[in-house]
Amino acid sequence: MARLGELERKVMDVLWESMGSEKTVRQVAEELPNHAYTTILTVLDRLQRKHMVRRTKDGRAHRYAATASREAYTAELMLEALGAAPDRDAVLVRFAEVVTSSEASVLRQALDGVAGEPGTANPASGPKAPT
Repeated sequence: MARLGELERKVMDVLWESMGSEKTVRQVAEELPNHAYTTILTVLDRLQRKHMVRRTKDGRAHRYAATASREAYTAELMLEALGAAPDRDAVLVRFAEVVTSSEASVLRQALDGVAGEPGTANPASGPKAPT
């Protein structure tokens, strides 16, 4: 999983905020006015090599879009951290101890939707409405 530096994270935040649409380098740079256009171009190139963004040609310009959502990226980081732990169960217990009650409810609902195999939750089933 690609780790993001501070500026890479800012660029990804711009792209994640416009998930579903593409942005030119100039459009990204306009949202990050403290950074030069060429710096943003370099960062976008690095992010493409990390497979975090896809680039499409649009006339003379290139357009960029995130390849996955912020939530998917964050979940991958969480899985990576869990995978690095010698005692995964202890990490999961500790995590459960520090989440809020509403976060625990979301986790319960998500786990109820899992078909038994890791990563096989039914994508059509979002959080369930209270009954």
